Amino acid sequence: MDTAFTAEQDEIRRTLRELLTKRSGPEEVRAAVRTAAGYDPQLWAQLSEQLGLPGLALPQSYGGVGCGLAELALACEETGRALLPSPLLATAGLAAPLITALGTPGQRDELLPRIAIGSLTCALAVPGGALASALGLTADNASGEWAGGGRAGGVQARPGDGGEWLLYGEAGQVLDGHSAGLLLVAAHTGGFARSRTLLYLVRADAAGLTRVRQTSLDETRPQARIELRDCAAELLGADDAADVPGALAGAGARAAALLAAEAVGAAASALDRTVEYVRAREQFGRAIGSFQAVKHRLADLYVRVQAARSAAYYAAWDPAEGGLALAQCLEALRVATGEAVQLHGGIGFTWEHEAHLYFKRATADELLFGPVHRLRAHAAERAGLFAARSAVAV
Repeated sequence: MDTAFTAEQDEIRRTLRELLTKRSGPEEVRAAVRTAAGYDPQLWAQLSEQLGLPGLALPQSYGGVGCGLAELALACEETGRALLPSPLLATAGLAAPLITALGTPGQRDELLPRIAIGSLTCALAVPGGALASALGLTADNASGEWAGGGRAGGVQARPGDGGEWLLYGEAGQVLDGHSAGLLLVAAHTGGFARSRTLLYLVRADAAGLTRVRQTSLDETRPQARIELRDCAAELLGADDAADVPGALAGAGARAAALLAAEAVGAAASALDRTVEYVRAREQFGRAIGSFQAVKHRLADLYVRVQAARSAAYYAAWDPAEGGLALAQCLEALRVATGEAVQLHGGIGFTWEHEAHLYFKRATADELLFGPVHRLRAHAAERAGLFAARSAVAV
């Protein structure tokens, strides 16, 4: 394993950081999340057309850049530093790998080039707000219980006329679901006897589809409630024998690596802003950063963030470790943002201060993709640690 970045990878980081420093400061972030889309469409177009961000990890045969997960993770680290509101995670991190893994050649040829140039954004709709379970991050997703189960609950799919499918049900907490041009909906079919979960493509203009943006703790990750009332859909893939849980788990591992990189970027930015503040803020005639107690707290944060960065980079190289890396990075982000609020003093406790943008990201991400202890528990189960302890006990 070569841990050194290539010149191309360093250039991706440098170019993206320069652009986001100019275009995505705290005030720009607050303005973007209050738009109808929940992000800045002009900035997204610039990121797509000039940098090829959504197609960074897509093959060149589909109009992508042809890089790998490591390059996309480096880009996510920079978007995390700026808390950039964008459909990058939902589109390139979740939807694109699923379309690549399960889609027919025709579906891939139609959808992936549009994703690569940023003209099509996507969202993964999972019933019951069980995104972490569906992606295999906090539990085994093979049973399909996260999708509702049985004859009722979740989203149900039945064959319609002309080879199409009709979906009925709803899903909450869908990332970028209110603005995405295409929804990938997990739905049950086959009734109780042959119940199985499949993925379906739902266009934004499909009849019977209702999308409502929800109020979320972290406005930089907009969420929506999706309602489907006999909504026309297209099966993702050629038949209903596809390994959907396996594809979701594979996409979840990659998404966890990207989320870990985002969390490291946000934690590093929160630490940098805190260091800058304690250097300038004076108390008792000296900068508060000169007090030994403050130095110790910042030193501990630095070590924690650097350790989390190492875990995130390793997960980008080996996505199988994405869940465990995500746990470490989310914990580092939670601690770093909490200390940032504390060390900013009275001003840090005001809801309007930029420290709370990072604090909200830390809290919301752990609620949506964690919590940390479940990520670690599932990683331990997959590694067989609990089985080994049971055998020793016997």
